[in-house]
Amino acid sequence: MDTIFQKQIKQNIPKIALGCMRISDMDNNAAQELIKTSLDLGINFFDHADIYGGGNSEIVFSKAISSLGIKRDDLIIQSKAGIRNGFFDFSKEHIVNSVDEILKRLNTHYLDYFLLHRPDALMEPEEVAEAFNKLEKEGKVLNFGVSNQNPMQIELLKTAVKQPIVFNQLQLSIMRTGMIDSGLNVNMKVDNSFDHDGSILNYCQLNNITVQAWSPFQYGFFEGVFLNNDKFPELNRVIDNIANKYGVTNSAIAIAWILRHPANIQTIIGTTNPKRVKDMSKATDFKLTREEWYEIYRAAGNILP
Repeated sequence: MDTIFQKQIKQNIPKIALGCMRISDMDNNAAQELIKTSLDLGINFFDHADIYGGGNSEIVFSKAISSLGIKRDDLIIQSKAGIRNGFFDFSKEHIVNSVDEILKRLNTHYLDYFLLHRPDALMEPEEVAEAFNKLEKEGKVLNFGVSNQNPMQIELLKTAVKQPIVFNQLQLSIMRTGMIDSGLNVNMKVDNSFDHDGSILNYCQLNNITVQAWSPFQYGFFEGVFLNNDKFPELNRVIDNIANKYGVTNSAIAIAWILRHPANIQTIIGTTNPKRVKDMSKATDFKLTREEWYEIYRAAGNILP
């Protein structure tokens, strides 16, 4: 009989996942078109959270899947919980109840992946372990992960949790590169040498944890999109030149830049536009050269030591 970890390894995880945060207001026909387009492109991994659209994103998704007649086993579904109104909650009761409600909204018996959504300062690893054990035993969750956690938080969790932590969802884009900057500026007295995250990227590589990059087109913390933005003329010039070389859109280059990193990062795209999904999916058709990767990095305003 397969172990939980073996089930995770055997799944063919696409390099791009579709984030479903913004689908809550889509009608059924539009949601069907978006999902079918994604599946036709090999993007069968769908990222949810209980707070997306107040839970309505999961309902819209499940209705579209039902209308399309898609088999559950053809989908890889992930959801997250732990964020509540004004606080975080990793208590056993909240985790278990949240998963039950998620499953109802998604109209499924199990999640392929369940992630703890952001850190909870009051987390008790033993309670999380009890919740994970119950969900695993009941077949409601096959694999587990976290989001926005640093190495010590994961290590603390692992003192009680026995299931492998297979994902860590972290914000990463060409204009949000803190976890990369510090590794390039070791022993330097510059702002980019400061390690805010405890070498989380290297830690995930060493521990076989796949980083899921969210907001791949944002700069700052939801300050806006950097593509086609007049605030970043040099970056867009470089990206556009490289996009022309490969015959793809600038969004494909932004994703290809993330995928070029050897950490085997999965990128979560949050578009609701089927055409943009097609454009972005082309990021997996080519590999940026080392020179191109660094040219984009420098164009984003980074100075190499």
